Amino acid sequence: MDTNFPDLRAYGGADAFLQACKPRTVLGMFTNKWTGLVMGALLDGPRRFGELRRMLDGITQKMLSQTLRTLERDGLATRTVYPTIPPRVEYELTGLGHSAIGVLRSIGEWASVYADDVIAARDAYDEKAKEPVRSV
Repeated sequence: MDTNFPDLRAYGGADAFLQACKPRTVLGMFTNKWTGLVMGALLDGPRRFGELRRMLDGITQKMLSQTLRTLERDGLATRTVYPTIPPRVEYELTGLGHSAIGVLRSIGEWASVYADDVIAARDAYDEKAKEPVRSV
């Protein structure tokens, strides 16, 4: 992946609509539905993999592993392996991860307030899509 981004200041600064924009690559981190949920589960401190799996209803082992690896790669979480038998592994938010919680919390609050409206809009759209097309 090319990480050399052009200087966009001559065009008015960074623009997330442009493919080569750094903020656009960062915004992509939060488009996965599990990212915010895993980060929320780590908010109160370190957790083991099994604990996270039990907390996050519906997540598969593969998706949890993938999400944790991505969070670690992006600097939002750390993975600590303790030298015990069997090895104990814990995941924890980093300072950078904690800095994103306010944004995720705002999205969660918005979702709580407007969930019924979104579901009603979906239902209306789906009903309309079922109607036969009339020719004029």
